[in-house]
Amino acid sequence: MGKRDELIAKYAEDLKNKCGMTPDMDLLTKVTIGCGPAIYNDDASTVAGSQASELETVKNNFLIKKLGLADGPELMEAINKTIETYGKSERNKYRAVFYYILVKHFGKEAVYS
Repeated sequence: MGKRDELIAKYAEDLKNKCGMTPDMDLLTKVTIGCGPAIYNDDASTVAGSQASELETVKNNFLIKKLGLADGPELMEAINKTIETYGKSERNKYRAVFYYILVKHFGKEAVYS
């Protein structure tokens, strides 16, 4: 099993155990691939849920640019809901898992088909 496959398996565990979601493995794989080399970097592979600048980056670079959503208060609400789902006390919020939850929240799976 390759490094990426190991990470995808770890992300699936997080979705099941920490987020209470049953992952769509095909979509999770595509979202993980979409994160690019960031998944292999300890700092870039996670989302710092307590840093406003990091959450703005998620909003602008992922929700607006990648998913094509219009800017509005519902984007930050969805990000905050994702933090709640993942668990505020959870230190390692993996970027691929975070993005997967947001894709599901907005019903934007077609972006990855």
